[in-house]
Amino acid sequence: MSNQTATELKILTAKSATNNGFDVTDFKIFTHSNPLSIQVNIRHKNPDKKVTIDDCSILSAYIDEAIQNSFILDQPFTLEISSEGVGELLTEEKDFQIFKGFPIEVTYQDLKKNEQQTSGLLLKRTDNDLQINQKGKTHRIPVEDVIKVRLTTPSG
Repeated sequence: MSNQTATELKILTAKSATNNGFDVTDFKIFTHSNPLSIQVNIRHKNPDKKVTIDDCSILSAYIDEAIQNSFILDQPFTLEISSEGVGELLTEEKDFQIFKGFPIEVTYQDLKKNEQQTSGLLLKRTDNDLQINQKGKTHRIPVEDVIKVRLTTPSG
């Protein structure tokens, strides 16, 4: 597959997504697959909305039709539409419950109102503090001092 064909597919996919209220966050073509595989990750233009299975199904139909009608591809293909997944920032209460035990990085302000960062394993968030495990010890950060909490990989 030529770079031009891949670029045309990416542009067509992004246009179809935009016309239906979504942004494309990732686009991949796997030419080694038989049939060819196109994977598209999306998110709502409205940041308050979460992508549902129905959204993926509906957008898949629109994008598939756009590709078929464009004649860009002359070979069979599969199309997979999915959400970009959970963001790396934890903001909702359910995020803190789901990712208990996961490695996180916390940005917070100290007593002198200076921005600091620390990392560890998420224990829990209460009304009063964020609790993280740092080498077996519980570190508590007052909730009002927390600026952001980000999922990380075990190596950082």
